[in-house]
Amino acid sequence: MSTKVTAATLACDATQFLAFKRAMGMGYWRAEFVLNSFVRFVRDQYGERAAPLEEAVTRWAARLEGRKAITVGNEFGVVRQLCLFRRRTDVHGFVPDHALAPVKESVFVPYIFSREEVLILINAATRHEGRSMWGAMLRALTLVLYCTGMRLGEAARLRLCDVDLRRAVLTVQPSKGRSRILAIRDDLVTELRKYLRHRDEVLAASGGGDPMTLFIRRNGSALTLRAASEALRCLLRELGLKPPRGRLGARPYEFRHAFAVHRLTAWAVEGVDVHAKLPWLSAYLGHQNVLGTEVYLKATPQLLELATQRFEQHAHGKRRLP
Repeated sequence: MSTKVTAATLACDATQFLAFKRAMGMGYWRAEFVLNSFVRFVRDQYGERAAPLEEAVTRWAARLEGRKAITVGNEFGVVRQLCLFRRRTDVHGFVPDHALAPVKESVFVPYIFSREEVLILINAATRHEGRSMWGAMLRALTLVLYCTGMRLGEAARLRLCDVDLRRAVLTVQPSKGRSRILAIRDDLVTELRKYLRHRDEVLAASGGGDPMTLFIRRNGSALTLRAASEALRCLLRELGLKPPRGRLGARPYEFRHAFAVHRLTAWAVEGVDVHAKLPWLSAYLGHQNVLGTEVYLKATPQLLELATQRFEQHAHGKRRLP
């Protein structure tokens, strides 16, 4: 028997579902936007009469042509989670099959900075002097992004109380539903101590109050995510790593990709069991599960070449056995 629901019932179910997820510490703000879109679609298409849920989900998933597969897959996943939640009170309730949104992963290939490019970017950041951006701050931000693999938003939101240089740790406040504590190297500690001295000078010159955020603009105000993103994109364009216009080319997010790939490559060169280390890297990056980290294993030819060499050595060793 097909499941039928009204838009009003779906709206109530969505509210309860969001409350359930947030009670477990998940923000689910993007999911709320998706669910509201789904409820509006059902109301627009069926009014207040009961609609076949299977038909409604199918039509909603295919409502717009030419959308990116990863976008469709992510939105479909939210609605599928709602349907699974409804099963708690309706054991025969419809739950769409995964095949309804067949493509589950993006074909996007990130740009992986080489170590030489990272050094060039750090030097360019150090020399940068803009109306609101200043070199010492931009250098420190770039180093934090590359040395910790933080998301840009996580780094931009760091507060002074999140920085414990005596213990050499940074605390990342809840992001993607969780917080984490990151151990950092001594050389990054030294860089941050140097930056904090410059920060004091900037605040004294601005004459304003301390926003208590780690990164500040030249006028002493807190660095915003938008300003940080724009400054880094300008650097990428100036260095030819991104075209003068458009969204193509390297992005600020690539520092996170570079951190992960360079760490995995270093482990592979050292002969470490990379797969055994993946859960550690996954936790450090703040991924919800190790699957989000495994994608980096195929992100660079060097890793694939090392894996091939390791396999050939293993195979030759077996052939020599009597």
